[in-house]
Amino acid sequence: QVQLVESGGGLVRAGGSLRLSCVVSGSIFSINAMGWYRQAPGKQRELVARIGSDGTNYADSVKGRFTISRDNQKNAAYLRMNSLKPEDTAVYYCKADGVTRYSGMTRYVGDFWGQGTQVTVSS
Repeated sequence: QVQLVESGGGLVRAGGSLRLSCVVSGSIFSINAMGWYRQAPGKQRELVARIGSDGTNYADSVKGRFTISRDNQKNAAYLRMNSLKPEDTAVYYCKADGVTRYSGMTRYVGDFWGQGTQVTVSS
């Protein structure tokens, strides 16, 4: 079983900061990439930031304000969010891509999502 647990969301005033954490648990062999997505009410889920072996990428709306990082030893990813704006309000989801697990000699690879954490930025 693979589980992603996010934490760090909450209510913050515009201009404030938050740090989201995501930890992947289970018998993990490797993770190709990890990312943060968000979904605001009435909108589609969108990529916020992603970090993998091919580098990092950010949504234009968060460049210069958000920083994604990763700790491979802990199977964890983090999203530091500075200069938050009301339009950053959304449920933030962590995603792990290319999670490789072994059960005996059988190799499993899949993508997994966390349950989401609410970020609310007041004006």
